[in-house]
Amino acid sequence: MNFNFKIIRKWLRLIHRDLGFLMVGITLVYAVSGILLNHMNGKDPAYKTVESNVLFEKGLTKDELSGLWNERKDLPPLKKALRLDDVRIKLMLEGGIGEYNAASGIVNYEHHTKKELIYWINKLHYNKINGWYFMADLFAVSLIFLAISGLFMVSSKYGITGRGKWYLIGGIAIPILFILFS
Repeated sequence: MNFNFKIIRKWLRLIHRDLGFLMVGITLVYAVSGILLNHMNGKDPAYKTVESNVLFEKGLTKDELSGLWNERKDLPPLKKALRLDDVRIKLMLEGGIGEYNAASGIVNYEHHTKKELIYWINKLHYNKINGWYFMADLFAVSLIFLAISGLFMVSSKYGITGRGKWYLIGGIAIPILFILFS
């Protein structure tokens, strides 16, 4: 069997180019989500957290605090109030949580709002949308093809038989070194 490397290289270029264009959008989804997830610092990047406090009368009961809280339209809706001890009442808010201190009358609370675009990008990244697994698998197989076909698209001294082999070895060595030295 006689291989014509010019024809093979031509087809690799055509498929690599077209598949590369097709995968740009998905690549951006995974890249942006990956950057956000790498820099979470303990907080979900899909949500904005606002920490606030509000002053009420001192010494309120759970029911009194609930009534006063619900009268205020500038506060997140209260789902449930739970007495923790003689001084503290925990507030379960729609999209947040708070704590009332009966001795000071202060409620410290945090409220979370969804960042829609980031939320959906992360859902795709985590494969949490029905049917997305097919696209995720197609994307993974495409990345494998793009990586391998890219090795053979450039010939001569710049390709895999020339200086390209050193970049290939470096690209393989980086994750191995991180695993060995972490």
